[in-house]
Amino acid sequence: MTETALDHVLDLPPQAEKPLIDYETVIIGSGICGIGAGIRMIKDGLGDFVILEKADDVGGTWRDNTYPGLAVDIPSLSYSFSFEQNPNWSSLYAPGKEMKAYVDHCTQKYGIRPHMRYNEDVTESIYDELNNVWTTRTKAGNTYVSRYIVSATGFLTLPKLPLIKGIEKFEGKTIHTGRWDHSYDLNNKRVAVIGTGATSIQLVPEIADQVKSIDVYQRTAIWLLPKKELPFGPKLQKAFAKIPGLQNIARQLTILFTDVVMINLLIFNKYFAPAGKLLQNMCVKHIRSQVNDPATQEALIPKYDFGCKRPSFTSKFYPVFNRDNAELVTTPISEITENAMVTSDGTVREIDTLICATGFEVFQKGSVPTFKVEGKNGVDLSDFWEENRYQAYEGSTVPGFPNFFLMFGPYSVCTASWFGMVDTQSKHLVRCINTAKKRGGNYIEVKKSANDRNFEKVQSRTHLTIFKFGDCAKSNSYYFDRHGDSPTIRPTMGFVHWLASRFMSITKNYNIDTK
Repeated sequence: MTETALDHVLDLPPQAEKPLIDYETVIIGSGICGIGAGIRMIKDGLGDFVILEKADDVGGTWRDNTYPGLAVDIPSLSYSFSFEQNPNWSSLYAPGKEMKAYVDHCTQKYGIRPHMRYNEDVTESIYDELNNVWTTRTKAGNTYVSRYIVSATGFLTLPKLPLIKGIEKFEGKTIHTGRWDHSYDLNNKRVAVIGTGATSIQLVPEIADQVKSIDVYQRTAIWLLPKKELPFGPKLQKAFAKIPGLQNIARQLTILFTDVVMINLLIFNKYFAPAGKLLQNMCVKHIRSQVNDPATQEALIPKYDFGCKRPSFTSKFYPVFNRDNAELVTTPISEITENAMVTSDGTVREIDTLICATGFEVFQKGSVPTFKVEGKNGVDLSDFWEENRYQAYEGSTVPGFPNFFLMFGPYSVCTASWFGMVDTQSKHLVRCINTAKKRGGNYIEVKKSANDRNFEKVQSRTHLTIFKFGDCAKSNSYYFDRHGDSPTIRPTMGFVHWLASRFMSITKNYNIDTK
């Protein structure tokens, strides 16, 4: 609207022009979440978007993590988009380089590259209530104005360093596994590895041969099932490519297996606790069959129920502790000096290299998402969650934050494969946007009443989960947040969440308007 002569006669202030929208949607992050969201939006006719990426390439976790031994820790057949199955995986558990190549392939094939903007590290997204737009700013000094925001930064994003006295004084080489330094030579080095989680169990066997010594510091053991290495030879790859439905059948079987072991036993533990005990016994036998020293065997057996921490699979990690140059250290670290690790019993172990396999910040303030989000009335999303506990309608939207969607939100995961969550979350967001458009709207916000019902339903089901029914007191699990909740995993079956993403009523649960 332009100013009129009457405005000047009445001495009215000039009318503010509504800001131009650069893109209808800004997606933040180009890992599997961001790429999956982009592909879904193009397929559903919502191609006016840009993806802001802090690095100079796509891939997220599979770009940033390149440590020795990196591989998918669930079957590759299920760890992929259902519409783009890869018949050429080299094995059941594909190495990290193949996973990165797969993401690159999908980015190229489905037309995501033209939407990419690299080296754009987002600092904040602010909702402008007057104009119904989001303004996103980056460290590079650029500003993007959009109608919708999709947060796709995932949760394995911010490396977590251990809070140990003196770590900043260490004069040797310090490496976090999430930012591996390939220029550094580990040959003949005295190495300390902090952590025995999903990363460490892959890394340690890979470097044990080349180092002079390796001390593995364990705070909390994890349950590890035997892992069957299964290479996919040319004949099987050809069969997957040529026989209709074969790979999809194999995919569904692996989804069923991993979901039962890694998800359903957790969320329905009250009913399936005996199955969990059987898996624990299998894990204990696995340890005793692979580790010679009885004391080390006992130290590697977790003191909590199967599932309180994310379990994994390996048949290479435990035998490392039979080596003369390897030691499992369970005594707490009291400090790190210029050249040594010192444990609480006074033992000093000199080292050249400190490797932190200590994971990432998960559901800590400022980690999900990794940038400031300010909604209506100037409310900061992190502050909202701090005061009200982590919650989001169907894991995707939060009242007070219109036109804002989370790919990884509280209680959004209910399948073992990350791709299952990407499918449900991306379907939810495009249904919301398209439903608003069909009704002539450009504003969509989840109703507080709908979110409250959803959160209450989630909480009412937690009594069935291992987090409430099981013994997790000694697990030190990232599944738990500072409120004592476990907002990573949604207590429902994967196909139930899948159905909700397709058929739940948008108009019943959302306010739609034109502004």
